Amino acid sequence: MEKRCYYEVLGVSRQAENGEIKKAFRRLAMEVHPDRNQSDPKAEDKFKEVAEANEVLSDPEKRSLYDRFGHAGPRQAGFEGFSGMGVDDLMSQFADILGFNFGGFGRRGPQVQPGEDMQVVMAISFVEAARGCQKPLQITRQNVCQGCKGTGAKAGTQPSQCSTCGGRGQVGTRRGILTFRSECPSCEGRGQVIRERCEGCRGQGSVGKEESMTITVPPGIDDGQTLRVAGRGHPSPSGGPSGNLYVTFRVEADARFERDGDHLITEVSLSYSQAVLGTTVKVPAINDDGVITIDLEVPPGTQPGDVRVLRGKGLPNVHGRGVGDLAVRFTIAIPLTLTPDQRKLVEDLAKFDGQALATSCAEEPEREGFFRRKKKKR
Repeated sequence: MEKRCYYEVLGVSRQAENGEIKKAFRRLAMEVHPDRNQSDPKAEDKFKEVAEANEVLSDPEKRSLYDRFGHAGPRQAGFEGFSGMGVDDLMSQFADILGFNFGGFGRRGPQVQPGEDMQVVMAISFVEAARGCQKPLQITRQNVCQGCKGTGAKAGTQPSQCSTCGGRGQVGTRRGILTFRSECPSCEGRGQVIRERCEGCRGQGSVGKEESMTITVPPGIDDGQTLRVAGRGHPSPSGGPSGNLYVTFRVEADARFERDGDHLITEVSLSYSQAVLGTTVKVPAINDDGVITIDLEVPPGTQPGDVRVLRGKGLPNVHGRGVGDLAVRFTIAIPLTLTPDQRKLVEDLAKFDGQALATSCAEEPEREGFFRRKKKKR
């Protein structure tokens, strides 16, 4: 069965923020859960569809790939969907987001939470984006406090079990088949409370620390694209995995090129005589050394707006799918002032322009577009 658009599934716009996506997911999960729709044989599939849409759109990397490549995009990040998972497993996986559990199942005891993700913006030059590079990055991560070893309690003391939730980290009420669970307000889901806080971290269990790292920028990265660096976000406060670091790139413009995906467009100005008689011009291009110039032959009779496409002279695809093309667009430079001798030559030429123009228009060939677009496979 053909998959529906994830934005359509959740009923949100393509500009929706994470909070709006999570809110839509919570509402729809309640509506379509099989326990509330036992007479609907497709209820489980509907629930998985909603969960899959949320999983993709709430993750910056998967969402970016989906926006660019459709349903095939998230597979590039290793996501294969939830078709092989049971509803109970899915509910346990999303229990923290949903804030409730159906049928009373779900995680018990203090919650082991992953560390928070980090997001940074990195500025790179056009050439660095085209070739790929190594860029240093300075970040501040939360590290385990050495004074309390991450407990948040004053040295010589230990956290005690939360009396509100009995150490479970959650409080809840049951209504029919639904058990509504939420984070314990007393211990904030930890299952423990701190009576005397560590002075070094003020009870947080972690302190900020400057760290240096190197980011590998893949060749062909585009402005606004995001790279995920797994496990380089903040450490978990409860012994779980560290969060991820998301690096969004801001690529500086280059006056020599206009970018169209993996393709490049550059403009070359010709004099009238060069366009009429033909010539050889220098054209900027990209290679492993950066921006270089290459020779390009201009055929006689080149018209303003004519385009020559140089195959494989564009940018490498960021996912390793070949290299784009370079389109060279020609313009004709018209002098603003003339010497008397130049004016005389132009006036003599004008006597023949009518006949030459008629011949040129009669023989003008059809011209192709900038780039050949590959037909999509059906």
